[in-house]
Amino acid sequence: MRNLSHALLAAALLVGGAAPAARAVEPIKIGFSMELTGPLAVVGKTGLLAFKIWEEDVNAKGGLLGRPVELVYYDDQSNPATVPGIYTKLLDIDKVDLLVSSYGTNLTVPAMPVAISHNRLFFGLLALAANDKFHYPKYFSMLPFGPEPVKSFAQEYFDLAAAQSPKPKTVAIVATDAEFQHKAAESARQHAKRVGMEIVYDRAYPPSTVDFSPIVRAIQAAQPDLVYIASYPSDTVGILRSVGEVGLHTKMLGGGLAGLQAAAIKMQLGEIANGVTNVDLWEPVETMKFPGVMDFIKNYQARAPAEGLDLLGYFLPPFAYSELQVLEEAVTATKTLDNDKLAEYMHSHPFQTIEGDLAFGPDGEWTEARPIWVQYHDIKGHDVEQFREPKTVTILAPAKYKTGEMIYPYAEARK
Repeated sequence: MRNLSHALLAAALLVGGAAPAARAVEPIKIGFSMELTGPLAVVGKTGLLAFKIWEEDVNAKGGLLGRPVELVYYDDQSNPATVPGIYTKLLDIDKVDLLVSSYGTNLTVPAMPVAISHNRLFFGLLALAANDKFHYPKYFSMLPFGPEPVKSFAQEYFDLAAAQSPKPKTVAIVATDAEFQHKAAESARQHAKRVGMEIVYDRAYPPSTVDFSPIVRAIQAAQPDLVYIASYPSDTVGILRSVGEVGLHTKMLGGGLAGLQAAAIKMQLGEIANGVTNVDLWEPVETMKFPGVMDFIKNYQARAPAEGLDLLGYFLPPFAYSELQVLEEAVTATKTLDNDKLAEYMHSHPFQTIEGDLAFGPDGEWTEARPIWVQYHDIKGHDVEQFREPKTVTILAPAKYKTGEMIYPYAEARK
């Protein structure tokens, strides 16, 4: 009996001694939804791969605070209606430590009330002015449109147009009837007024639209000098295909065509994309090869083919990785997961990421705007190699990253 008692005591001590160690290696959970199916999956899945690469990189270095990092995520099906339930589950059931968003404004905004009601730090991924109505102090944005993102979103498009000779006088504005596109269209209206252009067509179409030819014909009937479009990836393809089929006589076309920045979308469109002038975020030009970004791109590109993803990863992936780099830096510096302390640190310190140095203002937006404006040209067929190096894209603005001049009017770039 004595030996048995000793054995039981030893076992109890062993278990008791092991418990703190077991608790110490519980993972730090980062929760989010992502578009893994539905029309935005072509972009969303590239963001998930970028998140996974960061997770592997951090865990290879020993994790954060001596603990491994674990991603906890669900497919939001590209449907904003699924988002509140997913984020409620992440917080109430999964008990995640940190919270980031799905890709884009339309999937980020529905999660905001959930994050706010739980008083949690929330990081938006390429979400345009998601905090403009909430002014929530623990929201941060991974989007390079600066402290006034709606104002800056379409600014350069109209500056480029106004610099042409003769200056265009009229503009058509077309957008999806959804959160991001409403804000992009409002930016276009502001800048059309600023540069003295008359708006001759201004319509929003339902997100369920699949046939864009009536819209293109209606725009053509208005005979605008330039056309500003705000769309998400599937719409971008549909609209530009209709432009190619119906024909559209205008001097400048583009603006806020989301998804066109991704190689997968450019490969679908091929020559139809020629001549489009559009907002972009990053291209592999020498002035934008920030420390670490090309190493990340190499890693991404090595894995993308096997996963059936965008082969180049120039659009969302570097920003998705950078977002988690910011959280990594904040947690490492503060040595805590306390969301209040992390938010305070993120508001008061700059960060070094593979998308360059950045800092956050009061509403969580970048303190400096850094989008680029590009024009696509000389695209032939659908081969990805023509997009790997910036041979079929010219950066028009800002001057810091400029690589060439605009081909104007639009028809000239399509020859």
